[in-house]
This record gives sequence, C-alpha cells and structure tokens, in this order.
Amino acid sequence: MNFIVSAATDIGLTKNTNQDSYAVRVLSTRQGKMAFAVLCDGMGGLARGEIASASLVRAFCNWADHQLPALCEREITDTAIRSDWVGLAEKYNEKIKDYAKSRGTNMGTTVTAILLTEKRYYIINVGDTRAYEITNRASVLTKDQTVVAREVELGNLTPEEAEKDARRSVLLQCIGASEEVCPDLFFGDTRWNAVYMLCSDGFRHEITEEEIHQFLNPDVMTDPDGMKQNMKSLIDLNKQRQERDNISVISIRTF
Repeated sequence: MNFIVSAATDIGLTKNTNQDSYAVRVLSTRQGKMAFAVLCDGMGGLARGEIASASLVRAFCNWADHQLPALCEREITDTAIRSDWVGLAEKYNEKIKDYAKSRGTNMGTTVTAILLTEKRYYIINVGDTRAYEITNRASVLTKDQTVVAREVELGNLTPEEAEKDARRSVLLQCIGASEEVCPDLFFGDTRWNAVYMLCSDGFRHEITEEEIHQFLNPDVMTDPDGMKQNMKSLIDLNKQRQERDNISVISIRTF
C-alpha cells in the first residue's frame, strides 16, 4: 500500500493567531510504508494556545521518529499504541498545565493523531478535532468530546439541534486544561483507495458531510497539489459562510 499526503490551514476571519498545529508524513519502516498525522487545535489566554498545540504535535512526531521504529522491530499492537499514546496525553496534560500556571494563564489543546499501516489504523482523540474515512461516503471515525455530543448520546438533543446549539464548541476535556484526561482510542482496518482526513472543528462547522465527500473523495484526491487545492476550496467555502475559527485539515490518500 502507498500513501499520498497533503494539508492546509487558514487563520480564519477573526482570529489574530492560528492556534492550530499539525504534522503529516509518510514513513518507511521495517514493516512497510506507513502514514502518520497529528492535528491539534489550541486554546488559551495571552495567545498561548499555539504553544500548547505545537508542543503536543512535536511530542507525537518525536514518538513517530523514535518509538515507532522500536515497535516495528517487534509488533505493533492496539495495546502498545494505546499505552504509548495515552501516556503522551497524560504527560502533556501535566506539562501544559504547569507551564500555564507558571505564567498565570490557562491554555490547552485538542489532539487527534492517526497511524495508518498497510493493514490497520490507530487513532487517538481528545476534544473535538475529528478523523474521517472517505470512500463512497464520508464517515466520522472519532467521537467528539463535547457537551452537545454527550447531550445527543443521552437523547436530549437531535444531531440537527446540536449543530446550532451555542455550546457546540464546549469541550468536556482537553490536554492542559483538564484535571485528568481520558483519551478515546479507535482501531480498524485500513482501506485501499480511501481518504483519511483529520480536521479541526473550524473546518467542519459550516459545511456538510456531502460537501466533504464531494471535494475529498478518492476519485478527486489523486495528487498532493490537487488534494491541497480541494481542501483549500472547502476552507474558502467555510469562510464564505462566516466560520470564525482557525481552519485546518490533513488528508491521507491510500492506493
């Protein structure tokens, strides 16, 4: 299996800084090619959200550079990935919290990371950054850790009501601002001829899953430049519809 990767970000209409951070790369390992991506949406006073998000992106990239090769020498398992990634989330929850406290402010970040091997995908999620699998439709692989998502799960809101609810961006937890973090982990089979997409919440508020599929389905995502242009088209559509947040998106095409 091979991978094509691309990414795009935009500061948006109203923010003074872009507090989203991301990384995406194709890796050559002893177990074949793999794709790795991480996307963090930072938040915090004194424009420090980008520090929180960038520090966590660097931590996950360091994991990919140094700990993943060691796993490839043995066997990559759900248990091993869960242990490593939950440990990172817990460590940086404390580190970011301590850093913010020392400067008299609050800061934190969401995180969604994905590792795609030729057979299996591994995803961690804290907050409301999302991962999608796009084939003949766009399917959300993660579960938002937000107040409205919980209310939908409890039957107190419909999905349509949740889209318009004023609390739609209120997080139940994030790295650096929670007493404890409980990441969600998701595992599944990597599909050939698919697009795996990570996005910050600013990318998806003003567009539909049908529009995501229209612009990001495998038939139109065939080279890095074209992939980036398609993602930028959706970013522009979000801005035309007055999305106020930073907007970031990563795509990984399997073939």
